[in-house]
Amino acid sequence: MKKTQGKPEQLHELLYQALEIELGGEKIYKTALACALNSDLKEEWQNYLEETLTHQRVLASVFEQLQLDPTTQTPGRKVVNHLGSSLIKAMEMAQAAGDPEAAELVASECVILAETKDHMNWELIGTFAKQSSNAKVSDVLQQAYEAVATDEAHHLFHTQGWSRELWIQALGLPAVLPPPEELKEVETAIGASRAEQQRQKLL
Repeated sequence: MKKTQGKPEQLHELLYQALEIELGGEKIYKTALACALNSDLKEEWQNYLEETLTHQRVLASVFEQLQLDPTTQTPGRKVVNHLGSSLIKAMEMAQAAGDPEAAELVASECVILAETKDHMNWELIGTFAKQSSNAKVSDVLQQAYEAVATDEAHHLFHTQGWSRELWIQALGLPAVLPPPEELKEVETAIGASRAEQQRQKLL
């Protein structure tokens, strides 16, 4: 694979957005936990919240090593903040409507939306790390990616499973709870697809 310098300014934009979504993720998980009814889901999201705090520290180290100011606001970072705030507001609206089961569903969907962006951020960070011709940048990003990537895949694919099964339960159909993604300890998109295909055997 040919190495390249890439666009450092766009890497910085990606890192600012990644930091913002990790900071917002803390608030999103705290709100989602208030909506969760299933005890296993609560435990899962509590673990994700704690891992999100770890990811914040990982990114703080990246910013320090690359000499970036973590307080810098960019247009893209402001958009990420707005989207995160909107997800929190959506969960609060669902709670206020007075249907706890519906609020739990909304929370699961909001977590998926946040984690989809979060997962993509880290995949892009990993891609830049592999292709960067700047040895220091490559090393810093690769270490951060390896510390976080498995957690991020877990957050996204497992919450997708939870949301699907909670919806199936809400529809009055037999659901697998905890979802197959939990039982199979899924960490990849292929693994998630295989787990979903196995759900009938788990009913």
